[in-house]
Amino acid sequence: MWLSRLPLLLAGDHTPWRRSDAKRLPERTYEYQASGEGLGQAVTVGQGYSTLAWIRNQTGSWALPLRHERITSWESPISKAVWQLRQVCQELSCRPLSLWDSEYGCASFVLKSADIPADKLMRLRSNRNLWGPLPAYSGRGRPCLHGAKFKLNDATTWWTADEDIEVTHLRLGRLRVRCWHHLHFRQAAQHPLNLIQGQRLDASGQVTSTRPLWLAWVGQTMPSLEELWLYYLCRFALEHWYRFIKQRLHWTLPHLGSPKAAERWSDLMPPDELATLARPSSGP
Repeated sequence: MWLSRLPLLLAGDHTPWRRSDAKRLPERTYEYQASGEGLGQAVTVGQGYSTLAWIRNQTGSWALPLRHERITSWESPISKAVWQLRQVCQELSCRPLSLWDSEYGCASFVLKSADIPADKLMRLRSNRNLWGPLPAYSGRGRPCLHGAKFKLNDATTWWTADEDIEVTHLRLGRLRVRCWHHLHFRQAAQHPLNLIQGQRLDASGQVTSTRPLWLAWVGQTMPSLEELWLYYLCRFALEHWYRFIKQRLHWTLPHLGSPKAAERWSDLMPPDELATLARPSSGP
């Protein structure tokens, strides 16, 4: 399946620079790492770096980082990502669609980025709860603040989807994609979102996995459901870029003695693409 016209896509995430042996290095923090190295768990000691990248096309595995900066000890990955998104959007001539992993699929990120001119497509953890539209006021007592609860891991709480389609992907095969409109996080009731669920099907049309893909879209005008879920697949280009700079460019190889030295070395990783992206004639 090919997208008719790829919008301006940005992908954000963060990655650890493991420094568990550098006991005198200032501002070390506990960082999550998927490999499970370091302390024998999925947590290591080091410094985290937040990245916001431009995804140029729908094929391939290349991402062009626009900002790649250290997350200080007084910042969080969400606050740093919001700051980076705000800085980049100030230089753009059109409204981008930003792609985010499940760590950013929460009310905090939605609230902090609400005033940024960018649409957001975020993955949700399966244990998240959402709330539906407000019911009509009965005329008695305090008006309800939230509608019915929608538990992502409890199918008995799901109501009929507003959109329900089946698509065929060249690599993933047959899929069912559903969308529920006008839900919200409990702490961000004033910011509605659309919930998207993706499930793989076998040849007979039966679901092959009990863990569907959950996405939340927040923005102005949502693209067609048939194309929207495909945009999220482009986010994995950022994961390939992280692997490239660590394995080929040896970003985390030097044992630098200060955070400033590490920041200067990290500035060599991303190319200068923001000026090119900001020009009206540029685009994917």
